[in-house]
Amino acid sequence: MLRYGIYRYAWNDEVSVVKKSPSDADRHVGMRIRLRRVSIGMSQERLGDILGLTFQQVQKYEKGTNRVGAGRLVDIAGALGVSVGYFFEGYAKATPSNSLHDDLQPLISTHDGLALARAFARIGDTAVRKKLVAMVASVADALPMPETPETARQKA
Repeated sequence: MLRYGIYRYAWNDEVSVVKKSPSDADRHVGMRIRLRRVSIGMSQERLGDILGLTFQQVQKYEKGTNRVGAGRLVDIAGALGVSVGYFFEGYAKATPSNSLHDDLQPLISTHDGLALARAFARIGDTAVRKKLVAMVASVADALPMPETPETARQKA
């Protein structure tokens, strides 16, 4: 019988503790929580206060370190003014994440990334925008690629 991640085997009464790790879906939901919170200008501390949690717990949900239960997800959706379905938008387990939407989410889920995207959108001159894109691309090409959770898992 499964209880709190503990399995008891009937044939020899052996107990085995199984650590449940977050799935890709848990990480996606966490990223969507952060995306919505940042986009409406709410701090982790404020969201935690609304939910009766510490900002550290909110941080763990957003990073996908801790799984978000169904009831808690309903509370988070209410606090952020979205439906529960919002947190699953763009998640498709069966397909690889190669879409433009998947590439942009990590950018706009950070405060700096969202500020950059908003400022860039205010630039009306196409030539200036193209030059900025070229400049950012050359800076990015000159720097080493940051390690992502996916590349870290591949190394392990």
